[in-house]
Order: sequence, then structure tokens, then C-alpha cells
Amino acid sequence: MVVQSHPRPLTFQVTLTVLALAVLGLGLATGFGLLATLQVDRAALDTERTFLVNGLKEEAEALRREQESIAVWDDAVTYAKSGDQQWMAENLGAWMHSYYGHDRVYVLDDHDQPVHAMRDGQTVASDVFSEDRNAILPVVGRVRQVLAAGSSDTAGKAAAEDLVTIGDRPAMLSVMPLVPSSDRVAQSPGSEFVHVAVQFIDDALTDRIAGRYQLKNLHVLPRLTQTITDATVPLIGSHGVILGYVGWQQARPGTGLVREAAPALFGAMAISAAILIYLLRRLRRASGQLQISQDKARYLAFHDTLTGLPNRALFEDRLRRALVNADREKGRVALLYVDLDRFKHINDTLGHPAGDELVRQTAVRLVQSVREIDTVARLGGDEFAIILSGVKDARNAEDFCDIVLAQFSIPFQLADDQVFVSTSIGIALAPDVGADPDDLLRKADIALYEAKKNGRGRYQVFAGDMDEILLRKRRIESELREALTSGDQIRLTYQPIYAGDCQTILGAEALLRWTHPIHAALPPGNLVAIAEERGMIGLLGDYVLRQAACFAATSTLPWVAVNVSPLQLRDKAFPERLARLLEECGLTPSRLQLEITESVLLANNDTTRAVLAELRATGILVALDDFGTGYSAISYLRHHRIDKLKIDRSFIQTIGSDAGAAAIAKALVDLALALDIRVTAEGVETEAQKDRLIAMRCHEFQGFLLSPPLEATELSAVLAGEAQPLHMVGSRD
Repeated sequence: MVVQSHPRPLTFQVTLTVLALAVLGLGLATGFGLLATLQVDRAALDTERTFLVNGLKEEAEALRREQESIAVWDDAVTYAKSGDQQWMAENLGAWMHSYYGHDRVYVLDDHDQPVHAMRDGQTVASDVFSEDRNAILPVVGRVRQVLAAGSSDTAGKAAAEDLVTIGDRPAMLSVMPLVPSSDRVAQSPGSEFVHVAVQFIDDALTDRIAGRYQLKNLHVLPRLTQTITDATVPLIGSHGVILGYVGWQQARPGTGLVREAAPALFGAMAISAAILIYLLRRLRRASGQLQISQDKARYLAFHDTLTGLPNRALFEDRLRRALVNADREKGRVALLYVDLDRFKHINDTLGHPAGDELVRQTAVRLVQSVREIDTVARLGGDEFAIILSGVKDARNAEDFCDIVLAQFSIPFQLADDQVFVSTSIGIALAPDVGADPDDLLRKADIALYEAKKNGRGRYQVFAGDMDEILLRKRRIESELREALTSGDQIRLTYQPIYAGDCQTILGAEALLRWTHPIHAALPPGNLVAIAEERGMIGLLGDYVLRQAACFAATSTLPWVAVNVSPLQLRDKAFPERLARLLEECGLTPSRLQLEITESVLLANNDTTRAVLAELRATGILVALDDFGTGYSAISYLRHHRIDKLKIDRSFIQTIGSDAGAAAIAKALVDLALALDIRVTAEGVETEAQKDRLIAMRCHEFQGFLLSPPLEATELSAVLAGEAQPLHMVGSRD
């Protein structure tokens, strides 16, 4: 029997063909997807590797810049060669750790012997240098070779850096000679001391790079690690030796995308080729979204999110490019540092949304003021920078500043409020004052500070002596810190405050005195201004409060009055800190009076208002000093619940000869009586003044007629009845 074969039905053939095409199409789609995934992952890996390498370079450059800030300095040469350990610790050693985070610092003499050593912020014995000598001296030798081969100008530019192993840990090493910054200090070639800075490549450093470039799980691997993957970068020293590796968890955007789409891909295998096409389109769309995200991330990396202006990173790049072009074309670049005046007051009174809107409108006005070739950038907060290319001289930059100031004479519309906000501008011209980008920005910042100090709403061109002024202020700041630590220069005197009978001492006002070893007695106003400007008012204020409170606690003085700065009252922690101080000194709060100025009430700050209320709740009294010289409204007196008014001495001095002054003094006393507030007359120097004030029903009297400021021992003797106060007529200090 012959069995005949029958051809397979057409349906089967079509089905088989469709299935074959579907399988082929699915295979092609799968292969394309895998290829795209690998390419995206590889591109992401290359980008991350580039980010890491750039991050390490930036950290090394930052180490060198930070070291250069103290290496080119007259004082560094002088004090290092004199072996002043305390100065080197405060400026070359421990300071570099506390301010910049350097892990180790060595200062070597001209024979490469250590004269100072710091580890982890602590000054240590110099002989610990022997542990790191082998790693450091080759790099020091390179610096010495440059110094020996170069001219007199080479000393300021000789520097060397390398990646080395210190204590089995990879580290960035930077060596730089200590050279003078002016002609006032002479240094012969070959006698240079060198400054050695060590920054370990550890978790702290990798965390900074990871945060900057969004690298995940960035960490340091040992040199002999067995887990070297594609997501690692070797740390190679100048001799080609691998010191270790830096690895991270590789971002796999392509793999993640495929993982998310896997269910859809398996579904496509089960249904039809049409789903394959859909999924391919979906993949293309997802890839496009990924590209959009990357483009957005790249944009955000170089632009400010609030204003859309270039941020600091893009600004620094454009500034470097502008300086290079100016050098090539023999032109000039003007760098303008722009800062809004009293921006914090807008935030405090109208709220942060209004502050943000003010920043946005400011950006628009600045952009409208510049040319297309210029750059406006936001550096942060209310600070902007403008790069003006192709300027002829400082007059061109000043003309532009006049345009900007005119723009700011127009009020800003913030929601329902119309506000006037001025701006201050600092100008630095390159190459007139230098062509280093960081130094140029620093000098523009100094000029901005001078503009604000001289009245705000103006501009200031950087001048050479401004650096000296800044250095002098820093020197006074350092001396003030030392004086507060030693306690033998800054002291308090106490001027008694008498009752209406002019015999009974009700209390005393603590007055600040600083006997400077060089400048002799410095005015208290200058001392407080420097402390406020340099951020030391909290330290100085706590010192004065502690001295006054401890003296009052050990005497029979009913109460002591201490002047406080508006900045202290803006600190929410001030009441708690003051309560703890009074408890340590053993003084009850009711025996302390805090004297404030009218500017505190005029600011009408929510934080200040809350701090004053908290202080009064503990029993501390609040007195308004120099009343009548400011602009406070009576509503502020009622709102802030002031306990005492002190009439300014300018009204008291002419009370017997000027009918107007007498009328004003009488009105101020009547105002205090009407508000049920005690009133003190300051600067009482004559019997006639005293008699007129008694007739006005003034409660308390203070002045040279009754007693000058006394030392603590003198006041104690007066309180004990062992001495009488000196009655004299004259001006109060």
C-alpha cells in the first residue's frame, strides 16, 4: 500500500511564515534593544569616568589654590623663619585643616627639616615627619630644582604636586615655597622654606566628588584589590606606580530601562509582531526622554534654576575664556560683583517668595543692561557677577554701572507691594589688577565691600590699598580673638546710675575698654563695629556679658546694664545661652538689664521680637539706649514692651542753654511716664542739668557729675562705703 503525502495547508504555511517573521522580527528587536542597552550603559560609564577624573583634578587644583592663599605672604615667611609655632599653627597648620580640611601639613626649612607639623587639625611634634619623609621629599626636591634653576621671579611660581602613598593610603600632595607677597620682606634664593599640604583620597573627598557629579557609592579601593571592574579608575603617581583605585556603582540607564520594559517584551513574544513594533517605538520614545533628561541635567549643571542665568561653574569658565581673549587681543575685561542692598530685610518682611521674585526681576534688569557679548551670572543668594568684555578703561565700566544704578532707581513690583531696592557694585579691571580669575573675583568682592561700607547704592573700583585694608582688618580680628582668649587687654569699667536723690546707686552700666598693645585704647564703637563686621560679635558679646554678670553676682550692685548688638538679638539661641551664662555666674535675671538701640525696633524683625519677649519673660529688663536720636515710632515702644528709656546725652548737654533741647527732653520724659516706662538721663554733667531733670520727674541719672566710669574694684569700694565716687565735669568716654 502506497501512502501519499498531502501538501500542508496554506493556512499552516502562512502561519508558519508569519511566526517565522515574528520570531525574526522579535529577534532583531531584541538584538537592537540589547545593543542600544550596551551603548547607553557604555556611554554612561565613559561619562562617569570623565566626571571622576575631572573631580580628582578639581580637588588637586583646589588643594593648590588653598595652599597658595597662605604661601605667598610676607607674614608666612617672617613667622616661619622665626619658628613661631603658635602663628604657624593658626595660619599654616591647624587653620588649613579647620578652613580647608587639609589632613596633614608640614613646614620644612631650607634644609628640608621640619619646623612645624599638623595632623588632623592638631599640632604635633615635628619629628613625625620622618614617617612621611620618603613620600614627600622627592616632590620637595622637584620644587628645590625649580628654585635653584630659576630667576628671582621663579620662587613665587615654583610648586609641585603628585599622588603618593602615605601610611598605606593614597593622598594628594602639594608642595609650595613660602615667598613674600611684597618687597618689604627680602628672601635670598635657596633659603626658602616650603609648605607641604597632604589631602588623603578618602571617603570625605570621594563624597564631595560624588555629590558634585551624582556618582553613586564612590569609594577608594586598595592597590592590591581583586575587585577591579570597568567602574574603577586607577590612582597613578608621577612614576607610573598604581597607588590604588577609585570605584563606584555604575549607573546603567539602558539596563534599567530594559528591566522596566521586560514584561512588555515578553508579552510581545506571546502576541504579535505589531506589539514588537509598538515596543520598538516605545523604546525609541524612552531613549528620547532619556536624552531630554540628560540635556536638562546638563543645562541645570551650568544654569541657575531660579533665574535661568549662568551659575558659578559656567561663570568661571566664561571668565577664563574672556581673560584669555583679552590677553590675546591686548584688551581689558571688567568684572562686576553686584549685590542687592538689605535683601534680607525683604525676605524677613515680605517673605521668601517675594525675595525670589526680586531676584528674578533683578536678573531681567541686569540682562537688559548688558550687550550680547557680555555675561550675567548668579553666584548665589542675591549676588550676581557681570563680565564686560572689550572695555577700554575703568570709565567704561563706571558708565555701565551708572546704567545699572539707574535701572534700580525704578521700583520693583512684588505681588501687591511696590518696593525700592538699591544695589552695590564692586569693579575689578583685568589685567590692571591681575588676570587670575579667582583673584579677580576676590578683588571685585573687596571693592563691593567698600561700596557697601561707603553708603550702599553705589559702585567702587578696586584700588591697590584695599588689599592692605582687608589684611589690616584681618590682623585686628586675629588680635581681638587673642585678646578675648588672654583676657588681659579687654576689660570693663562701670558707670554708676543714681536715683532721683543723686545719692543712691541703683545700678551701673558696663562699658567696654580694649587697651591694645600697639594702638593703645581703641574706641568701643570701633571695636564693636569690627566684631560685627568679622562675625565675632557673638564671641565678644558673650565675653562682656560673662564679665559683667560675674562681677554683679559677687558685689552688692543691685543690677548691671550691658549693651547688646542687634546681631546678637537675631540669634534664636541667644536667650538660652544667656540663661546658662547667668546660672554659671550665679546672677538672677532680674539683676541684668540689656540696653538696645532704636535700630532694633525699626527693623521690626520677627526673630528679634521673639528673642526680646523670651528675655523679658525670664525677668531680664530691656532698656532703649540713646533714645531720641533714631526714628522709632511710639507703636514700636508699645509693641516691644520696653522697660526703660535712656535719653541721649546730646539732649542733656544743652538742656540749660537751649530751650528747644529742654522741651525735647521734657517731652521724652513725659512720653516715658505716659507709657509707664522708667527713664534714665545720660550725660548729666552740671548741677543745672540735674536740677532741671529732677523737676521733670526723671527717675535715674548717669553722668560725670555723679561719677565717671569706675574700675570694678573702685565701684566695689564705693558700694561698700569705703570710698566716694569722683565728682567731676567733663565729657564721657
